[in-house]
Amino acid sequence: MTSAATLVPFASATADQATVHIDLGERSYPIRIAAGLLGDAATYAALPKAASALIVTNTTVAPLYLQQVRAALAGRYPQVHVVELPDGEAYKDWQTLNLIFDALLQHGCDRKTVLFALGGGVIGDMTGFAAASYMRGVPFVQLPTTLLSQVDSSVGGKTAINHPLGKNMVGAFYQPQLVVCDLASLDSLPPRELSAGLAEVIKYGPIADMAFFEWLELHIDRLRAGDRTAMAQAVKRSVEIKAWVVSQDEKETGLRAVLNFGHTFGHAIEAGMGYGNWLHGEGVGAGMVMAAHLSQELGMVDAAFVARLTRLIERAGLPTRGAVLDAQDNAGAYLEHMRVDKKAEAGEIRFVLIDGPGKATMRGAPDALVRQVIDWCCAPA
Repeated sequence: MTSAATLVPFASATADQATVHIDLGERSYPIRIAAGLLGDAATYAALPKAASALIVTNTTVAPLYLQQVRAALAGRYPQVHVVELPDGEAYKDWQTLNLIFDALLQHGCDRKTVLFALGGGVIGDMTGFAAASYMRGVPFVQLPTTLLSQVDSSVGGKTAINHPLGKNMVGAFYQPQLVVCDLASLDSLPPRELSAGLAEVIKYGPIADMAFFEWLELHIDRLRAGDRTAMAQAVKRSVEIKAWVVSQDEKETGLRAVLNFGHTFGHAIEAGMGYGNWLHGEGVGAGMVMAAHLSQELGMVDAAFVARLTRLIERAGLPTRGAVLDAQDNAGAYLEHMRVDKKAEAGEIRFVLIDGPGKATMRGAPDALVRQVIDWCCAPA
């Protein structure tokens, strides 16, 4: 069991199961990591009782895991309702969010109803936002079934939907009661989805823990192959780092922003290409390369570090070149999208940059320099 009060040193060996606690006072909760958790009734034994529960999932995940989760909850909740949403980032919008509210109202769900987010980051974000909003707040539980959601989006209470002009621009900070990372669910991930999740794992090294980064360099092939022991280690360390950061800055007023390394460029790619054309992790992968180059141009890291990070991202099966959003003025298109990023202040784009390996900072950069980096990083290799 790990406390989030301090970041414990990285240990290269771990058991195949762990519990990490995120320390937020009355809003604290455990993150359980092991295989076989989803269908085990004991997983949910400490949750608040209620007359009903609502499982929110999607058309891809439901055939895989819905039956076992529903059976595990049946002994605790007299009524277990289900709403299946369409799958994909393109559906992370108001119209799809309303399907959750429709189900809650149609079933007469009350303030004690517990929502269960069974799926990846899109399901987790939308279910959390619905839980924060319905009757001004009902309990919810994260059941992340993708690597990306297990190591990042399910932890920390960020909930949101997308707007055509920007990713995750409408939402709330709202913490779950429990996060359940069932490592067995990662076995069903297509290779592209697994690689996308590795982007969020890799980011933790440059911003906080170069010992973990070195471990990833040694074990990236095992992770891509879905090795259960390696995956348990990667998920546990990623969650430890995120819990440590969030416990100090729950609402992203300062430190927590460093978790967005690569995301400013990556969100621009996602929005500019149309949500769903690039996976979130693919945008973050290319975005980390771009942010590393910008860090180098500002004299914060050397070329060797940028090359090392780029190699690891490439080995993870992720793109290392940014998308072309506009053939006439690609850099201008990036800048337009980045100016509506949540980290922008008074129109100034704030970047998460690497201030020496293992340490991140937030700062602005001259548009001319940003344009130069974009042009270089989006050119054909």
